[in-house]
Amino acid sequence: MSSKHQSTGPRAKDHQPSARESSPPLEANAEAIHFLNNLQQEELQMLLFSETLAMVSDTGEPEGELTIEVQRGKYKDEFGVMSHCLLVHAFSQGFVDKMLCGISLLGYLSWDLHIMEQHTQEFIKLHILPMERKMSLVRQDDQLVMTRSVKEGEEVKTEVTFFPWSSTVGFVSEAANLLLLRVMAWRQLVPSNARFLALDTEGKLCYSTYQALGIQTIQVGHQEVDVFIVEQTVHSDEGIPGSCQFYLLSDGHLAKRIQVGSPGCCMITKMPILRDKDEIEPAPVFEKKPLVWEEDMELYSRFLGRKEELRVSHNSYLRQHPEAQALISDFLLFLLLRRPADVVTFAAEYFGPFAKRNPPTPALRSSSRPSPFRSLDPERPTD
Repeated sequence: MSSKHQSTGPRAKDHQPSARESSPPLEANAEAIHFLNNLQQEELQMLLFSETLAMVSDTGEPEGELTIEVQRGKYKDEFGVMSHCLLVHAFSQGFVDKMLCGISLLGYLSWDLHIMEQHTQEFIKLHILPMERKMSLVRQDDQLVMTRSVKEGEEVKTEVTFFPWSSTVGFVSEAANLLLLRVMAWRQLVPSNARFLALDTEGKLCYSTYQALGIQTIQVGHQEVDVFIVEQTVHSDEGIPGSCQFYLLSDGHLAKRIQVGSPGCCMITKMPILRDKDEIEPAPVFEKKPLVWEEDMELYSRFLGRKEELRVSHNSYLRQHPEAQALISDFLLFLLLRRPADVVTFAAEYFGPFAKRNPPTPALRSSSRPSPFRSLDPERPTD
């Protein structure tokens, strides 16, 4: 896959061309493409649920929590066109060697698991030099744009890579991987010899494979359950392949996750209610509660009616846009962890990567009036 890199950010270092640019393009094989092309929307609709796992050390001590939520959503593209999509939100927070760390993932997927947009953020509060990584993937016209930034202390390095959209056939993003594992558990089947495309930890394109390790009985609380074990391996060309084992219940719930070579794991502490294959999720019913008042006062009655109307309208909007709650929750978490002195500037920098293009400058804004936000664009040399 050919790609073009450029550096951005006022303190970004010069980017060195990658050896990948001179290598033959990577391609997913026919088995992987066939598996993705045969996904059914009715099947995916059965896999929309949220789950929470506890992060525990190798000695059984609790270290944090992992939450994964998949639901229906809506996505507005760069042209302002709205479309239905799958919304994936995952977040983990815990301690590693007594240091607070966390990862946040927000992804928009089409119903065939093609990536529309994805944002990930990772932080480690090291005692000497805090580290923060951000990566965004956005489809723009006929290409996939990847923006990666790494902040260590006050130093920021930013890199932008462009992938031709035609070369992303068979690509499985982090958000798509969470759904793909649920599909494999639902079918109790892993595609044989399938070789997908993925990104390694350094944002380099590589191969990703899945292998079924069989069925095993594990203890969940006071209950013994059978789990379908799938091992995913990301074959990075610049390092040792990384493998992760997923212990999946029959309806796609994740019972346990083990990062091969790392101490500790993630596991459920309470058995969820499993869905049957023929179960159809009923449409939500919102009953309108009758208004009850002690005094028959016309103005007070109108007030109550208007209040109820606004409540239903606001709840309806939040149900149609679940990404709003996910964005606000992640922002507040990072705000409380970082505790910046300038909250307005911190908010501008946090939400900056979500903007597909810069908003137009107001025609009547004074040219001498300073902006409260630091520019997120690279500094341009003056003539």
